[in-house]
Amino acid sequence: MGVEVLGAVDGASYPLAKKRHSIEFLRTIAHLRPRSNMIGAVSRVRNALADATHRFFQDRGFLYVHTPIITTADCEGAGEMFQLDGGASTEGDEFFGEPAYLTVSGQLAVENFCCSLGDVYTFGPTFRKEKSNTARHLSEFWMIEPEMAFADLKDDMNCAEDYVRFCAKSVLERCTSDLEFFQQRVDKEVVDRLKLIASEPFKRMSYTEAVEVLQKEVASGKAKFEFEVAWGKELQTEHEKWLTDQLYNCPVIVYNYPKDCKAFYMRANEDDKTVAAMDILCPGIGELIGGSQREERLDRLDARIEELGLNQQDFWWYRDLRRHGTVPHAGFGLGFERLVMLCTGVPNIRDVIPFPRYPGHAQF
Repeated sequence: MGVEVLGAVDGASYPLAKKRHSIEFLRTIAHLRPRSNMIGAVSRVRNALADATHRFFQDRGFLYVHTPIITTADCEGAGEMFQLDGGASTEGDEFFGEPAYLTVSGQLAVENFCCSLGDVYTFGPTFRKEKSNTARHLSEFWMIEPEMAFADLKDDMNCAEDYVRFCAKSVLERCTSDLEFFQQRVDKEVVDRLKLIASEPFKRMSYTEAVEVLQKEVASGKAKFEFEVAWGKELQTEHEKWLTDQLYNCPVIVYNYPKDCKAFYMRANEDDKTVAAMDILCPGIGELIGGSQREERLDRLDARIEELGLNQQDFWWYRDLRRHGTVPHAGFGLGFERLVMLCTGVPNIRDVIPFPRYPGHAQF
């Protein structure tokens, strides 16, 4: 028998030696890093989660909708958007007839189809132009955004919890050897965490209850936070992690947030102080999912738009979904890379996506 060399290697310059390389070094050779054990394992888990996502929604009758990457709408005002130049030399000479951007979310687009076809979801890339060099943010990332017709906040929470638990079970079943690697090399608690998520119901509490619990922790001296815990203020990452990692040691769903903390389209509750919104917080990650019941009542939607000083005409097509026949509906968004982080224990979001894009870096 003979040996045929298909692709020779220049051993003198090959950058992957037989040793453990840092994840920071691997980012500098993104064309070769899939050959490393860690990125190979991450890629297999990411694949399993993508497959689990489609199986979960398809088996439940959701329709997969391809929403646009190019948009003229800012979904939530959550971050600066990448504007497309298009070669326009003067205002009004834009390629698309008006300023266009890379989308930060497919939610508004998929909501159109929900109001027509029922339960739908989208799964695709999104973009945010933020100068944020943290382990939790990317400039390009993937989002999973389902939208359910004839659904309220409880339905939304149930679907989101079921989805996360389904993903955890899928990884435990399909990626045993990879999880053993992560448990040994990255996070010794990753398997136990996934088993807990897959088997135990999530803790649920209102935003008001969460604030009261956190304030008691501060008053007793058990917790000390950089940011103040007060009703009406956003829960910060440190507050979220205290709930999940210190108090309850499990995923926590916080719901009914103050309306001023959330987007204009979230359904107003009867107290007129809070909206039917929810976040799923997970150990080691913090916020994994954000969702809400949408405001289907045109008069209440218009009142909120006016209250925020927004131009009603800018939302003409969104208002049309209410003017020309609507149903109660709800949905959520999940950052896919954070889900991969949860299921692998990898601490930096740049290491759970094939080609990370972040400020100052778009190589390969």
